[in-house]
Amino acid sequence: MVKVAVIKTGGKQYLVKENDIITVDHIDTPEKGKVYLETLAVFDEKELFKLGTPALDIKTQSEVVGQTRGDKIRVARFKSKVRYRKVKGFKSFLTKLQITKIE
Repeated sequence: MVKVAVIKTGGKQYLVKENDIITVDHIDTPEKGKVYLETLAVFDEKELFKLGTPALDIKTQSEVVGQTRGDKIRVARFKSKVRYRKVKGFKSFLTKLQITKIE
């Protein structure tokens, strides 16, 4: 039986199944550490559906697979006619999670 859940972390929502690997904003947990994520909704193939208001009491269990960095984003500032140009680079910290259990 495949369970699907809508989880929330870092102000974003993700649709996940068990054994999925997702990349989320940085979570300060070492590798192989357990993380419990807020669950907003759970449903399965038998059309059983649980919806939280705003969240369910159950938590989705996940394990940290690794800590990575995202792609470099270039931020440019420019003012016309005054020869003003500035370019900055930014790489965000990310965490890879593997969903181990949806209760």
